[in-house]
Amino acid sequence: MSELANLKLYATAEHPCSYLKDQQASTIFIDPAANLDVNVYSALSELGFRRSGGHIYRPHCADCAACISVRVPVQAFALTRTHKRCIKRNSDLTITATAHPNIDEHYALYERYIHARHSDGDMYPPNRQQYIDFLNNPLGCTHYIEMRKQGKLIGCAVSDRLSNGLSAIYTYFCPTQTTRSLGRFAILHQIQKAQNLGLPYLYLGYWIRNCQKMTYKSEYQPFEKLIDRQWVLGAS
Repeated sequence: MSELANLKLYATAEHPCSYLKDQQASTIFIDPAANLDVNVYSALSELGFRRSGGHIYRPHCADCAACISVRVPVQAFALTRTHKRCIKRNSDLTITATAHPNIDEHYALYERYIHARHSDGDMYPPNRQQYIDFLNNPLGCTHYIEMRKQGKLIGCAVSDRLSNGLSAIYTYFCPTQTTRSLGRFAILHQIQKAQNLGLPYLYLGYWIRNCQKMTYKSEYQPFEKLIDRQWVLGAS
């Protein structure tokens, strides 16, 4: 795609890695002033880029290549017994998608989630503007997949619709609803949604073999890894 050749890239200074102890990380990102559209964003996803707010980025660490882009070829995906039980447990939920969520309602849930699950992470402490900046997408392809129990919002999967798949951006949910496995359910729902839309892939971001926080991504089989600019079937 000729548009990619003209994009300017910038790199961050090295900083402590959020996932691997004693490692330094660096990131390259697309010029924020670039005139992007969904097709260019989709092509960048094919090259291992991700979105955070209005920034399209990819790890670019000098001494480490542990972060590997992964995606699920959804038509080949096979549900396990664990997946089927998860879907059954959440069959009482109402699932809808909106491009314009109630920010007050969603931020309250996000705030509870970060405090309970990620108080040691980069997004702690949460604040409303951080939430908006993190998930807002100027390209207009983002949907907030709402999970409701009797009208009450208990979970949300933020998902971008690309030309070649869906991209799972982030999921947050009620931290007391542990038996539902809402994080797993969110991914399963997006896989099914991509299947129904006739899209080939669900992009899951980056996977690190030796990072406990990342191991859940390898349970969605088969999955593909981006190795030396080629997507290959992966194994955990």
